[in-house]
Amino acid sequence: MKHLKIVLVIGFIIILSNAAPAAKQKSACIDCHKKVTPGVVEQYFEGKMSKKGVDCSSCHGSEHKKMDDAKLAKMPTPETCVGCHKKQTDQFKAGKHNLAWIASSSMPMMGHQPKAVAGEGYKGCSSCHKIGVQPDAVKTNYRYGHAQCDSCHTRHSFKRSEAKDPRACQTCHMGFDHPQWEMWSTSKHGTIWQIEGNKSKRAPTCQTCHMQNGNHEVMTSWGFLALRLPEDDKDWMNDRVAILQALGVLDDKGTPTARLDLVKAGKVARLTKEEFQKERDKMINTCGQCHGKEYAKGQLDAADMVVRDVDKIMAEAIRLVQGLYSDGTLQKPADWAFAPDLLQFYEAKSAIEQDLYVMFLEYRMRAFEGAFHMNPDYMHWYGWAPMKETLQKMKDEAGKLRAEKAAARK
Repeated sequence: MKHLKIVLVIGFIIILSNAAPAAKQKSACIDCHKKVTPGVVEQYFEGKMSKKGVDCSSCHGSEHKKMDDAKLAKMPTPETCVGCHKKQTDQFKAGKHNLAWIASSSMPMMGHQPKAVAGEGYKGCSSCHKIGVQPDAVKTNYRYGHAQCDSCHTRHSFKRSEAKDPRACQTCHMGFDHPQWEMWSTSKHGTIWQIEGNKSKRAPTCQTCHMQNGNHEVMTSWGFLALRLPEDDKDWMNDRVAILQALGVLDDKGTPTARLDLVKAGKVARLTKEEFQKERDKMINTCGQCHGKEYAKGQLDAADMVVRDVDKIMAEAIRLVQGLYSDGTLQKPADWAFAPDLLQFYEAKSAIEQDLYVMFLEYRMRAFEGAFHMNPDYMHWYGWAPMKETLQKMKDEAGKLRAEKAAARK
């Protein structure tokens, strides 16, 4: 009996050894890069891909062999990842992150920015928006920043656990115009997560709500601009027309302009009821995992009304500035197609238009995003309150500008 057990154990060991994958040959790159970029090598060995036999050449090719031919090393793109991660790559390509470069590069103000802000320097907008796919012309001029996937699964360990951690999102989703990290992390959901950590079964993270079941599309019902068409509420629709005019998507007669194509291409607004409702239903189902679906729907509907009410203030401010152009108090800059133009951002040529852009890009964003992220302080004191305050300041400024113009005529 004892001999039989020994035979069985030996046989089991043989089976396991035959089933185990053969040891992968060490990359020819490793010895050199241990000296040149030791951190990269350490990260590579730390990650699962090295253990699965994904060699440096799998992503960078095999043409780079010497110290002075580093430019021959290929820079990865999503097409590099698709061979092993087709489902995730296809989802990414169909989603909002993939369009981030389009959304950024289509802004009129980008033409005024230093290269470090708008280009490969990654010191400003491009640092986050490089997650979006870039056209061939950009890839030709810029060597780095085309991998996209590594914005969340960072080099060279590419950990899945890192991308699933809400802190992976905070570099881009924070600050002036979209402080989602601050809103979520100080909400009750975020507070529970900070106390209990990633093992928490109670706290929804960014990925829980925006990447349901690991879906890499990362879409939302309202979109970045919180604009949807059509709208059954006539007053709200009129306010929305004013906002679209200030964005240059509609002209002064309400006719669509070429910028509408950019809105469509970047998916920064929802242009059909079906498109909006598809994403809303996904969110209700997600919230319904912990809350009753009717409760979840009621909370989301209430946040919709925040969008409506803040749009009313925004539209009033836009019409105020439009009036200054109409009566000649303000003159449209020669190189502007539209005035006022919210997409010029801080390139606006008057203080009152600087206030208008801040209302749109900071306070309006914080009001509706704070509502959806269940953060009352952000919604109210960082959003709603400064919207009201700034509107009054703009009314006072408009009165002064008109008085100065009248005085100059005498």
